[in-house]
Amino acid sequence: MPKPIKTAVLHRMVMPNHTCPYGLKSKHLLETRGYKVDDRHLTTREQINAFKAEHGVATTPQTFIDGERIGGHDDLRRFFGIKVPDPNVTSYRPVIALFAMTAAMAMAAGIAVDGTALSVRVAEWFIAFSMCVLALLKLQNVDKFATMFLNYDLLAKRWVPYATIYPFAEGLAGVLMVSGQLHWLSMPVALSIGTIGAISVFKAVYIERRELKCACVGGDSNVPLGFVSLTENLMMIAMALWMSSIAFMPHS
Repeated sequence: MPKPIKTAVLHRMVMPNHTCPYGLKSKHLLETRGYKVDDRHLTTREQINAFKAEHGVATTPQTFIDGERIGGHDDLRRFFGIKVPDPNVTSYRPVIALFAMTAAMAMAAGIAVDGTALSVRVAEWFIAFSMCVLALLKLQNVDKFATMFLNYDLLAKRWVPYATIYPFAEGLAGVLMVSGQLHWLSMPVALSIGTIGAISVFKAVYIERRELKCACVGGDSNVPLGFVSLTENLMMIAMALWMSSIAFMPHS
């Protein structure tokens, strides 16, 4: 006996200059759940306002199943038992994604240059690439980063311009470490900002027990200040010390 066809009515914004992305996502979600979608387009601002007034809703799209209004895209996800992420909840996902990608980049570079994905050089590239990407995230909005950074960095609190200089210094050190050039500049920069940062994070989190957001991945993240930022700074310190030991190692 054939299964009954499940149907849903979807009202979504499809205007000449704008198609609502949540409407497209709702349509796709319904279709992947086996629903035949009666896709009704709202093509003018007048139609959209009239629809909202008629159903007492503030947004579109709106999905109806068996005559019952389910709601917008997030409501539809909940209807199907799919978790809706909370934009305000703390998350380590941005950091995990970042380090996974920089590790992959370093291994890819190692294979391309040396034919191996596991070497001291790959480890150096991983740290340097991570510094570059972390600096890039901060540089997307330096002012937001600086505002968060001023909450806990000891030097920035004493000299505010340092909060703006930091991402440029981190990026410069990272690029120079990738290139293997100007060690006399990259090593002291990485060692200085890494040491100040590590002391600042340790004091704020582990001594003062403050609960703050980490500025390490820019000013828009919900990553908690603590282990991640401390790791970032310790990586810079380790890289600077390692490169110093190589630079001053006696040559036979």
